[in-house]
Amino acid sequence: LLLLLPFSLTGKEALTHFPSLGPSANSAQGKVHVKQCDLLKLSRKQKRLCRREPGLAETLRDAIRLGVMECQYQFRSERWNCSLEGRTSLLKRGFKETAFLYAVSSAALTHSLARACSAGRMERCTCDDSPDLENRKAWQWGVCGDNLKYSTKFLKKFLGQKRIGKDLRAKVDIHNTNVGIKAVKNGLKTTCKCHGVSGSCAVRTCWKQLSPFHEIGRLLKLRYDDAVKVFSTTNDAVGHSELAGPQRHSHSPKHPASPRSTDLVYVEDSPSFCRPSKYSLGTAGRTCSREGNCDSMCCGRGYNTQSRLVTFSCHCQVQWCCYVECQQCMQEEVVYSCKQ
Repeated sequence: LLLLLPFSLTGKEALTHFPSLGPSANSAQGKVHVKQCDLLKLSRKQKRLCRREPGLAETLRDAIRLGVMECQYQFRSERWNCSLEGRTSLLKRGFKETAFLYAVSSAALTHSLARACSAGRMERCTCDDSPDLENRKAWQWGVCGDNLKYSTKFLKKFLGQKRIGKDLRAKVDIHNTNVGIKAVKNGLKTTCKCHGVSGSCAVRTCWKQLSPFHEIGRLLKLRYDDAVKVFSTTNDAVGHSELAGPQRHSHSPKHPASPRSTDLVYVEDSPSFCRPSKYSLGTAGRTCSREGNCDSMCCGRGYNTQSRLVTFSCHCQVQWCCYVECQQCMQEEVVYSCKQ
C-alpha cells in the first residue's frame, strides 16, 4: 500500500512555495510542472502520475496547505494543536491524532482536486461531467459544478488503494483515509441560481457544489471526538481479518462489532501531550482561556497572567465619497499562558 501522501502529513514541505508558472511558453510550463512534481515527497508511481497531470503539483500544494491550516484551526484549543513538530513520529503510531491527520489530508486532497477541475486549473478534467440534464443546463449558463467524480476516482488511483492492507495498522490507515473522502462526498450540495427577469425563477439552473472546507473539518473533528478504538478479528465467513471494536448497544450480541464507515478509528491510546516529547512541544507557553480551557491545557501546572496594550481601529466614519476614516484606540488585554 502506498502511504497517504506522506509529504502532506509530515509537515515542512507544506509551507514550501513553488515557482509560479506565469505566462511562459508551453515547453517552459512543462518543465516547471515536472520540477514541481520532483520537489514533492512522492512515491515513484505517484511522481509518474504527477508528471502526466499538468496542474496536479500546484493542486497538491494547495491541498497540503488546506489540510494543515484546517487541522491547526480545529485543534487550536487542544493540548495537541496539530503542530508540524513531531508529526513524523506521530504518524508511526496508531493514535486518534494520527487518524485525524489521515482523514483531513485525504479530505483536503479530494476537495482541492474537485475544485481545481471546476476552476480550470487541471488539463485532464473540467466541470462535473455527470451525464444529467442539470449539468447540461448549467454548462449553457456558464456555471461549472465541482467535479467530485473525477477527484475521487483519480485519488484512489493516486493513493494506490486497490489492495487491502493485511496488517491492522494498514487497515486502520485505509479506513481513516476513506472517512476523509466520504466526509467530502457527504458535503456535496445542490446549488441553484435564478435567471428570470427581475429575479424571478422562470429559468433556474442547478449544479453540484462542495461545502466550504471548514464544514468538513468541523465534521471530522466531531468524528475525532467520538473515535473508536479497534483491534483485528478474523471473519470466519470470508476467511480474512477485519477491524472490530466495542458493541454500541447493550442488547447486541457479545461478539465485537465492525466500526461504521464514518467512524475514525485508532489502535492505541494517545499520550497526554502535556510535556515536550517526540510527538509535540508540550503546552508550556501556550495561550489559553481562563474560563474555558486553561485548566485542561496547562495540565494542572497553572497559568501566567499578563496585561498588554493593544491598538485597534475605532470610531470609523464613511467620508464622501469613497473612503473610511478611523481613529486609533488602545485597550488593555489580559493574556493567559500555561506555566512551564
